[in-house]
Amino acid sequence: MNILIVFIIITAIISFVAFNNLGITEKYKFSVGSILNRKEYIRLLSSGFLHADIMHLVFNMMTLYFFGPIVIQTFGNIGFAIVYLGSILLGNFLSLYIYQKQPWYSAVGASGGVSGILFASIAMNPQIGIYIFFIPIPVKGYIFGLLYFGYSVYMMLNPKQHDNIGHAAHLGGAFLGLIYAVVTAPDIALHNALYLGIMSLPLIYLGYEIFVRKRIG
Repeated sequence: MNILIVFIIITAIISFVAFNNLGITEKYKFSVGSILNRKEYIRLLSSGFLHADIMHLVFNMMTLYFFGPIVIQTFGNIGFAIVYLGSILLGNFLSLYIYQKQPWYSAVGASGGVSGILFASIAMNPQIGIYIFFIPIPVKGYIFGLLYFGYSVYMMLNPKQHDNIGHAAHLGGAFLGLIYAVVTAPDIALHNALYLGIMSLPLIYLGYEIFVRKRIG
């Protein structure tokens, strides 16, 4: 049994147990107040093994199943684990930084880790075809990345009241996946530099808004 299936099984079991025991979700979900005030740092990782509902779980695990083998083939089992777990952590650290003044903010889901795996795969093959929902025509990976980053950055800078998507976790995870791929396989990354540069434009703009203009955080 490879490491991808192990992570999927563990996540599914923990999520299903938590579906029937909300106390587990409350104890281990990402929670700004609990992390900053009570120093419950385990939530930065444990929240990645919890999900809001079955569809949330299925969508994340299906994406992980389809793109995980690309990362394993390129970087091995250890590389996969580093990208997946590291992306969950970095995504939650970014969320913690951005929402540090909102102690009520909370979230669950493996989306940060899944985003890391997805974008590590795109970094290795920007031309890979990705299907968006039920559209029958695949989109090039770097175009998908540009749209994904652009939408996530826009929603972070223009938050909507009923938007329940953890955009910061997604972006933090995706960023780690990209960086890991670039550092670990620089020759391939250099070959794909133009595509990666185009795809990363929204991230550069977000960095400007966060660290220069101090617009959020």
